[in-house]
Amino acid sequence: MAFVTYEKLFTPRWFKAYTLIFIGSLLIALGYVLFITPYKVVPGGVYGICIILHHTIGVPVGLMALAFNIPLTLLAIKVLGPRYGAKTISGFLLTSFFLDGLTYLLGEDPLKIGDEVLMSAVYGGLVIGIGVGLLFKARASCGGTDVASMMLSKVTGLPVGQLMIYVDSVIVVGGLAAFGIWKIPLYSWVTIFVLGKVVDTVMQGLSYDKCLLIVSDKHQEIGEVITHDIHRGGTLLSGQGLYNGKERKIIFSVMNRREMSVLEAQIKQIDPKAFITVLDANEILGEGFKSLNEKIADD
Repeated sequence: MAFVTYEKLFTPRWFKAYTLIFIGSLLIALGYVLFITPYKVVPGGVYGICIILHHTIGVPVGLMALAFNIPLTLLAIKVLGPRYGAKTISGFLLTSFFLDGLTYLLGEDPLKIGDEVLMSAVYGGLVIGIGVGLLFKARASCGGTDVASMMLSKVTGLPVGQLMIYVDSVIVVGGLAAFGIWKIPLYSWVTIFVLGKVVDTVMQGLSYDKCLLIVSDKHQEIGEVITHDIHRGGTLLSGQGLYNGKERKIIFSVMNRREMSVLEAQIKQIDPKAFITVLDANEILGEGFKSLNEKIADD
């Protein structure tokens, strides 16, 4: 993932990036104002800390977030590069502005959901996750845990959404200590989990493609079905059975779910004893799928 990008001022890429930042920041603020802050859900990170402080000493969430985000962003600029700073500063400034602005306009509890806090936690994670994902696609952030997750992702290579779950979970216990309500960690972890999964979905997209590994003595016949009937490619790998040391051929191929179901039906007729492993493919780049050039252009 390219953390540092540069868009020339007022070019289409610049407008796209800052449109994503604007929409993403607005969605994040809406998620907090409508679903999270009123019900003392603490979804980790800087904003979770700010929600605790908001309900205990009465400070505005957006204003308090600025106090935390400024030093964190300075650190991010050092780790991720100076070009990262402008968009991240825009992200957390807009998010803080929208947070306090929407709270002023809509009130402290706009939806009055009452006891349906679990539903609120799910919807909050969904809306905030979409917003955070849009900011990440613009190579920006709303600050806080997002910044920490992106820095850790650069170092470890782990998915950003997964790291957000790890980092944010540490803060959840603080909500339990501050509010003394045992349900708070449950609702908070639900929000963190949904948020992380939505972020990865926004960044990687919904994948309907599958990777297949097929072990069969009738690999030639199965290969012909893949190439001539389904019109997909594949690679023939050489392997060796662990039990008897017999040389085996393994077909590696990628296709969508519909094509996979057709192939499985054909394999049943050709070799009912075939061994098939099906893996989810988060992203496939190459001939017959999205090209690498399109991927880079979209990013």
